[in-house]
Amino acid sequence: MGRGKIEIKRIENSNNRQVTYSKRRNGLIKKAKEISVLCDAQVSVIIFGSSGKMHEYCSSNTSLVDILDQYHTQCGKRLWDAKHENLSNELDRIKKENDNLQIRLRHLKGEDITSLNHRELIILEDNLENGLACVRDQKDEVVMTHRRNQKQLEEETKELHFYAQHRDMMMAENARAGNDGYHQRIKADFGSPAYRVQPIQPNLQQRF
Repeated sequence: MGRGKIEIKRIENSNNRQVTYSKRRNGLIKKAKEISVLCDAQVSVIIFGSSGKMHEYCSSNTSLVDILDQYHTQCGKRLWDAKHENLSNELDRIKKENDNLQIRLRHLKGEDITSLNHRELIILEDNLENGLACVRDQKDEVVMTHRRNQKQLEEETKELHFYAQHRDMMMAENARAGNDGYHQRIKADFGSPAYRVQPIQPNLQQRF
């Protein structure tokens, strides 16, 4: 018995729908590869799932852009609107400008200058001299700033050293003043009658 005919309609169960999508997507890409290899055909397949994830395949002997160009040429349909064309033109302009900047950079480095004429070489020389003058001015400014900072640091270090010496002197004077007061208090206390030393033995003359 053969397989029954499957009704083609949206699968309601999300899990079954995802499984079916994966199987049929892989089968479709497999068939595209087979026809590309067996028949030397130019094939491109682009698939977007319900989640928005894209899967694609393109024959190894071509590219998607080439296939789209071929399609545009044979069908005469415009695949890009004016907005995309303007964007493409802007990208081309930026690419050209970037190429020119790369050439100028190589010239400033002294590379690829054999093709320049006399006037272009003079302009390049002037640009280099102006740039060198700016670099020297900036270098001098950096050196002067460094010297100012170094001098300021030395002055702050001297000031801190002076403060430290002054603090040590004050602490030493306070310590000496404290010691002198202590000795004076001791002398005054032991010099009073209450602390006068009495002999251990009485006077022998008084005993006899």
